[in-house]
Amino acid sequence: MTDIILQSHSLRKEFGALVAVDDVDMSIRQNTLHSIIGPNGAGKTTFFNLLSGKYKPTGGRVMFKGQDITDMPFHRRAHMGIGRSFQITNIFPNLTILENVRLAAQAVSPQAFNFWGTVVHHKDLIDRAMHVLDIVGLAGDSLRLASVLPHGDKRKLELAILLAPDPDVLLLDEPTAGMASEQVPEIIGTIDNISKAHDKTVVMVEHNMSVVMGISDVITVMDQGRLLAEGTPSEIANNKTVQDVYLGRLYGDADELIGKDA
Repeated sequence: MTDIILQSHSLRKEFGALVAVDDVDMSIRQNTLHSIIGPNGAGKTTFFNLLSGKYKPTGGRVMFKGQDITDMPFHRRAHMGIGRSFQITNIFPNLTILENVRLAAQAVSPQAFNFWGTVVHHKDLIDRAMHVLDIVGLAGDSLRLASVLPHGDKRKLELAILLAPDPDVLLLDEPTAGMASEQVPEIIGTIDNISKAHDKTVVMVEHNMSVVMGISDVITVMDQGRLLAEGTPSEIANNKTVQDVYLGRLYGDADELIGKDA
């Protein structure tokens, strides 16, 4: 049985004369952390929007667990097991941390429209929310308002909201965007733990190359809407084409990212 969980076939997106995603074939293996990198304008976020269902493709197909989901809307894909974050945090600031996560769990449960039920009726959802908050390190703050959290913890809360419905695939768009450098290792450690210890497939767009090289199983490089290269961090860092077109130009000596002996 194949271990490919998410796949694109000749996926294409045109905005008038602009081809943002140019016939991309990509296969994401189950329970891996797969990063997508590329210069600004490479088509990374547009590709994410096609995978998640926010955009409809001009051509090509998206497959999830062997099923064609190309025409399936965003919310249906979420119910099937694809969770997607955005560069800007997406939370309810005037609800508690626990309520944010509980509502996310409830959204895909049989109680999805019973928002005014008693706490007793929501016990299983609260238990699920607390479990997820423990994974991201926010269980001790569960009764605080989301609005008072620092930016790094809001990113953790967003991860918890994504995890609450128990998705198979998490699409993370710039998870370290706007974070102070000292906050980055903690959120990346949390993402790495989610991928490895909790059997989740993580697909991540990220500009921080030390992060990408440090935790990815597979890296795909996009340039001008096309797939330029794909491989392990070592293979990508030592790929001459990638060095010339991307790594060397934007990030300096690629050897420094993974070590001279990689």
